[in-house]
Amino acid sequence: MIAHQLRARGITSPRVLAAMKEIPRHEFVPEPLQESAYDDRALPIDCEQTISQPYIVGLMTQALELSGTERVLEIGTGSGYQTAVLSRLAAEVYSIERHEELSRQAQEVLTRLGCHNVHLRVGDGTRGWPEEAPFDRIIVTAAAARCPDDLLEQLGDPGRLVIPIGPPHQQELVAIVRHGGKDYTISLCPCRFVPLIGDDF
Repeated sequence: MIAHQLRARGITSPRVLAAMKEIPRHEFVPEPLQESAYDDRALPIDCEQTISQPYIVGLMTQALELSGTERVLEIGTGSGYQTAVLSRLAAEVYSIERHEELSRQAQEVLTRLGCHNVHLRVGDGTRGWPEEAPFDRIIVTAAAARCPDDLLEQLGDPGRLVIPIGPPHQQELVAIVRHGGKDYTISLCPCRFVPLIGDDF
């Protein structure tokens, strides 16, 4: 996975590669699919959600440009795999999931793997986590037609926010970079994510 799916396709950050090598993806995949855990494709999990393909996890994580001191907000805990990778690269990770069962399952695995700098919440991800804002980094693992206003308000300066933007069947993964009071958008690649659902949409 590291050599052929990540490094060969442009994931070059030593810290990201090390974190993804350390975190066992099969721990976050349903038992019947564990033989496919390291395939470069998204896999179904409970609540009609998915665990993203390793390359996309690597790309989104690399785009955050984490040094290790950041407080990160993740929208869409899902299986907890992305959360676990972030836990190895940031100071604190705050992750929101709208499905209580997924959040419970993720908490069990994250605790077992020693991800003690992770804080989970069940709720509407489009509203963010205002009492803990601002965040140095925000990552959204579900697709939206636009970036939720509340998340933009909770992004610090400087800051980076990575999100898939576009219609339901095809999106563009983008990084919104905030510096000096201005936001710049960088296009990363075409992608396809499950939809972001919340009061803001």
